[in-house]
Amino acid sequence: MNVRSVRESSRARKSADPERANGKASKEDDWAYPADTESSDLAPVVGANLRRLRMRRGLSLEKLSQRSGVSRAMLGQIELGQSAPTINVLWKIARALDVTFATLIQAREAGGTTLLKKEQAKVLTSHGGTFSSRALFPFDGPRRAEFYELRLAVNAREDADAHAPGTVENLVVAEGQLEMVIARPGGQEMHRLDTGDAIVFEADVPHAYVNVGSTECIMYLVMTYAEQVG
Repeated sequence: MNVRSVRESSRARKSADPERANGKASKEDDWAYPADTESSDLAPVVGANLRRLRMRRGLSLEKLSQRSGVSRAMLGQIELGQSAPTINVLWKIARALDVTFATLIQAREAGGTTLLKKEQAKVLTSHGGTFSSRALFPFDGPRRAEFYELRLAVNAREDADAHAPGTVENLVVAEGQLEMVIARPGGQEMHRLDTGDAIVFEADVPHAYVNVGSTECIMYLVMTYAEQVG
């Protein structure tokens, strides 16, 4: 997509959204980015899954907007494949629909042996591109666990909302240094992890990943859920 088409698309979205037309763009609008050559393969997958899950639950765009905190206009853009949401927005939608993060990005394919080629991976990034997540598991059936590769830039911090009750994160630092910040009801926990260190914690509270080293931090995360999902 060239610069001109991006600008034209942006103007079209603003005219279709009264809030944006009045200069009152919501926060998640700033997080979204147009479907370009890198994200165009993911945008239609997320859009189709979102519409299927929303319709299955009998939710209107307005109702889902109220549950998730994501604007109706943004949800509509995502369903049409016009915008690929960042990790933050996907988590909000997943929680509102009571599904896993992976359910929204899965390409519905048959089971069997699956080779996950690095160059064909669907990588999700945070706003600004300082944090990325790559799924390391196939999306072809129900599961209680998900496996991710996470990358966090130098001096970057990524805040995560609380996951569903019973969700546990098991994370190991492959390269770099990380500080995990976990917001418990009784007070904030802070844990320093060096290369090779691992941590297991209940992730049903807000938490944050902070790169405290001088190089990119590479982590591997196994997320388990209390019930089978998919």
